[in-house]
Amino acid sequence: MYLYTENPLKFAFSETDFDASHQIHESGFCILGVPFDSTATYQPGSRYGPLFVREASYNFENYNLFFDTRFNAQVYDIGNLEIVPGNVQKTCANLKSVVSSLLDDDLTPITIGGEHTISLGVINALKIQDITILHFDAHMDLRDNYIGEKYSHATVMRRIHDKKPFKIIQMGIRSSSLDEADFARDNNIDFYTANEIKFNMKKMERIIHKITGPIYVTIDMDVLDPAYAPSVSTPAPCGITPQELENLISCLKGKEIIGFDVVEVSSTSIGDITSINAAKIILDLLFLK
Repeated sequence: MYLYTENPLKFAFSETDFDASHQIHESGFCILGVPFDSTATYQPGSRYGPLFVREASYNFENYNLFFDTRFNAQVYDIGNLEIVPGNVQKTCANLKSVVSSLLDDDLTPITIGGEHTISLGVINALKIQDITILHFDAHMDLRDNYIGEKYSHATVMRRIHDKKPFKIIQMGIRSSSLDEADFARDNNIDFYTANEIKFNMKKMERIIHKITGPIYVTIDMDVLDPAYAPSVSTPAPCGITPQELENLISCLKGKEIIGFDVVEVSSTSIGDITSINAAKIILDLLFLK
């Protein structure tokens, strides 16, 4: 068992056996839930995301018709991070420790939130200067502070930018302050709106195809229209569809994905469409293996 984790229901098609006699497969994936939502400002509840996304994962087959491929990824699930309620920095420090251990074992981290601040804990464990951050979200999350806080769901991409990644590409954006938009333009952050995805999908696909080197993918579920993901922390109308997101994910086939997260699922019941779509997104990314 990894330090700072506990083991609940596992994700579909994953293993949980990490005793000394078990051989960890090289180049496998490892799922970690982070039930943390202490900076939520509209709809709390993403602390339940890991539970309901895992439950929803059992709704799917081990064959992807769209990708025409069977599930071949080696996936482990080590349970949930031991969070520090109300303390973003200590929670992210615990998360960095666990992710560093996963990387030492040659495992690719898959993180289920929880609010979007958890992405920072994962990023802190990576060699950020070489990495392109591919960020799907309704919001830029580039505020320098929000309600007096430097560490918040609304500032996470600003804190990640402070780490100086190779590149940040944002897709699905449709809500931003003027300061955030100006900051993105002034700091070489590429952002594309939900309308650009809807009306110029081929261009968006080309952008992803052109990415080289290691990629970290972070997906805030509010990138989807509330018709498909109503149970999120900060819903925003006029979003993209699950099919459009699946098309973009398919462009990552053959890319060097060094980790990904799916965050801001605030489902509170079994069968909620938001957690079902979140589980599908995780499986889509795993089907690329």
